[in-house]
Amino acid sequence: MVDVGKWPIFTLLSPQEIGSIRKACVFGTSANEAIYITHNDEVFVFGLNCSNCLGTGDNQSTIVPKKLEALCGKKISSLSYGSGPHVVLCTEDGEVYAWGHNGYSQLGNGTTNQGITPVQVCTNLLLKKVVEVACGSHHSMALSLDGDLYAWGYNNCGQVGSGSTANQPTPRRVSNCLQGKIVVGIACGQTSSMAVVNNGEVYGWGYNGNGQLGLGNNGNQLTPCRVAALHSVCVLQIACGYAHTLALTDEGLLYAWGANTYGQLGTGNKSNQLSPVQIMMEKERVVEIAACHSAHTSAAKTQSGQVYMWGQCRGQSVTCPHLTHFACTDDVFACFATPAVMWRLLSVEHEDFLTVAESLKKEFDSPETSDLKFRVDGKYIHVHKAVLKIRCEHFRTMFQSYWNEDMKEVIEIDQFSYPVYRAFLEYLYTDSVDLPPEDAIGLLDLATSYCENRLKKLCQHIIKRGITVENAFSLLSAAVRYDAEDLEEFCFKFCVNHLTEVTQTTAFWQMDGPLLKEFIAKASKCGAFKN
Repeated sequence: MVDVGKWPIFTLLSPQEIGSIRKACVFGTSANEAIYITHNDEVFVFGLNCSNCLGTGDNQSTIVPKKLEALCGKKISSLSYGSGPHVVLCTEDGEVYAWGHNGYSQLGNGTTNQGITPVQVCTNLLLKKVVEVACGSHHSMALSLDGDLYAWGYNNCGQVGSGSTANQPTPRRVSNCLQGKIVVGIACGQTSSMAVVNNGEVYGWGYNGNGQLGLGNNGNQLTPCRVAALHSVCVLQIACGYAHTLALTDEGLLYAWGANTYGQLGTGNKSNQLSPVQIMMEKERVVEIAACHSAHTSAAKTQSGQVYMWGQCRGQSVTCPHLTHFACTDDVFACFATPAVMWRLLSVEHEDFLTVAESLKKEFDSPETSDLKFRVDGKYIHVHKAVLKIRCEHFRTMFQSYWNEDMKEVIEIDQFSYPVYRAFLEYLYTDSVDLPPEDAIGLLDLATSYCENRLKKLCQHIIKRGITVENAFSLLSAAVRYDAEDLEEFCFKFCVNHLTEVTQTTAFWQMDGPLLKEFIAKASKCGAFKN
C-alpha cells in the first residue's frame, strides 16, 4: 500500500483524513498543492492555490481540505497538471474538466481567463470518451477511447502539433502523421509532446532543443514525427521529464534520450542524446518507467519489484540507475524529486493480489507447492518442473529425454556448490542474481555449461562490479577458463592498471604456470613491466 505521508504536504492532514484517501496527486511549482479523492468518491483540495489551481472559486490558500462539489461522484480516472499551474482531468465516463492558470488557453475553453472552478472542456470532446490526459508546462492533451488525440494551449514550439506556432484556444485533433493511427499512450515534457500508437511506434513534436523528441537532431517539430530509431522495437509506455524522454518496450527494454544535465538519461554521463539509447541493459526486465515534466528525475521498476532512480535526486546528479529500497516508483518522487510532486494520479488502494512475477518469486524453494527437489551438498532446494521446463532449455531437454514418473523426484547435483546452484534456480524464478563475485565465478561456469547466455552476462556484470586487487587474478583465471572474452579483457586491464598491488597478492603467485606466463607476456607488450 502506498504511503501518501511521504509527501510533506500530507502531514497537514489528520490520520482519519489520510485513511479516507483512495487517490491523490501533489502538484505545483513547489509541491504546495494537493487534490485527493476519498473512498466515498468525494474530492478535496488544499494548499497554496497559485493561479486558482485548487478550483475552490477563490484565490485563498488553505491548510484545511476543501471539497470540490462539482467533481464529487465523478469517478476521476486520469489527472495531470501544468506549471502555472493548471489542472486537467478526465472521469470514467470520459468527461474532461480543467481549471487554474489559463494565460495560454491551456484550459481549452477558448479564453485566456483563469479558471477558478472546474469546468467541463466541451469543444470537440463532448462526443468523445476520453481515457487519458497529459499536460506540459502550458499545453494540454486528451486521448480518446478510440485512439484519437486532441491538444490545445501554448504552442510556441509546435507542442500542440497543429503545424503552426499559434496558440490553440480549444481542443484540436492532432493528425498529420497520426492520421489513421490509433494512439494508446501520451506524455508531455515542458514544451514537447509524445505519443505511442497501437503498433508500438513512437511520435514526437514540439520543442527539441535538447533532443527530447529522439529524432537525431535538435530542430523543433510543428507536427508529429516518428522516432525512426525505435523502428525495430515495440514501445508500450512513454514518459517525459522536463526535457528528456523514456520509452519501455514490450520486451522490458528501456530507452532514454534528450537532456542529460543531471544524468537523467542514466547513461553514466551528462551528455545529451539526440536519439534513443538503451539503458539498464544489465538489469532484469523493466515493467514500469516514471518521469515528470516538472522534474529532472527518472525512475523504473523491474519485474521482481526492484525500484531504480537516477537524474536530479535532492540536488545530486545521479548518472547511473541506483537501486533504492522503495517498493514503487512514486516514492522516488516523494523523497528525491525537486519539486516533490507526483508523476501520476496515485492510487493508494491496497492491492491484495500478486503479479505473476511476484507469485513465482514467492513460490521458489517452497516445499508446499514443489514437485521436484535438488540435493546439493546435502541440502534440498524445492522447485517446480513446469517452471524449469519453461525457463531453461537444459531442463526441458533433460525432462523430455530422461524423466519418467517412476523415478524419484530428487536430483543429485555434485558438480556445483549449493550457493551457486540455488542462485541459478532462483534466477529462473526471478530473473535476478544476488551473489558475491567469487560465487559468481561458479555461476558463470554453470551458465556456460547450461548455455544460459543472459545469465552469463549477468555473472560477468557482477564480477566486474566486485573486482578488487585481492581477487583480480582469480577472476581473470575464471574468465579465461570459461571463455568469457569481454570479462577476460576487463580483468586484464584492471590487473595492469593495478599491477604493483596485485603482484603482491597470493593469488598472483598461485596462478597456473601457463596462464601466468601468458599474462606477463601480454602485459609486457603493453609496457606494464618496463620498470
